[in-house]
Amino acid sequence: MHVQFAIKSSIVKRAEVSMKTAIMTASYVADFERCALLCESMDRFMQGQCHHYLLVEDNDVKLFKTLEGAKRTVVSESELFPAWLRAFPDPFSLGRRRVWLSPFSLPLRGWHAQQLRRLAMSRLVEADALLSIDSDVVLVRPFDPADLWSDGRLRMFRADNGAHDATPGHLAWLAHAGDILGLPQRPDPAHDYISNMVAWRMDTARALLDHVEARSGKSWIRAVIASRDISECMIYGRFADEILGGAGHRPDARSLSHVLWFKETFPQTSEGLADFMSGLRPDQVAIGVQSFVGHPLSEIRRLAFSVTPV
Repeated sequence: MHVQFAIKSSIVKRAEVSMKTAIMTASYVADFERCALLCESMDRFMQGQCHHYLLVEDNDVKLFKTLEGAKRTVVSESELFPAWLRAFPDPFSLGRRRVWLSPFSLPLRGWHAQQLRRLAMSRLVEADALLSIDSDVVLVRPFDPADLWSDGRLRMFRADNGAHDATPGHLAWLAHAGDILGLPQRPDPAHDYISNMVAWRMDTARALLDHVEARSGKSWIRAVIASRDISECMIYGRFADEILGGAGHRPDARSLSHVLWFKETFPQTSEGLADFMSGLRPDQVAIGVQSFVGHPLSEIRRLAFSVTPV
């Protein structure tokens, strides 16, 4: 396959140069304080040739501009989305939330829009890799994204057959990825590619969008929003593994961050948060505490910045 050959032919060349990384965080106003803490931790610990992009809805640009700096830029949705996909106040929430409307899909929610922003970034910026980091992540150790490369291959998070043990949505997301990529809906094994710190090759991400457009005969974004069972990580992972045969990637089940997904896992106290922190592995560079868990950001910040570097 031509795309597979192109990816393979760039491996040796890319191994000889220093890798540049575009780090992207899709966020929104309710997560601003968490995003600000992420930015503070990145300013403290992020190393190497990288630039951080905050991907936000147009109404949130002014607020997030306060986080900009020499190595951080705010990108508005209007720079990423076509004119026919825009956010509006959700009447069912009395305007407290937003809904994304288009003539080509059912109404989309914020988490759909965030995934579309990340996919769209591959055609907006120049870098060797895209590294997606969620708003609720906090770096706790020095980290250079260039370390994710080895012999021209990029480390890609993949929990082998992990979709069967995850949430029910995982299998639906894999099926949607199969639909738009021209693959079986139910892969076997059913890998899980979702984490809160996920790295993509830029050339692969661009080839993915080209593939979707060539197969569907329409823009990639119209093809993707034909269903609301969207997972950009599943789409990329299945493309890299099943279309490219894994070229240019090193699957790795180890997550870069230690994540507290559910509030029931630990008591929502300082002691509970400390117990969670004790599970941080030496190879992990960040933590992620889901916003609905309820730990104060001040406590998360205190414990995160007290981690001993490895």
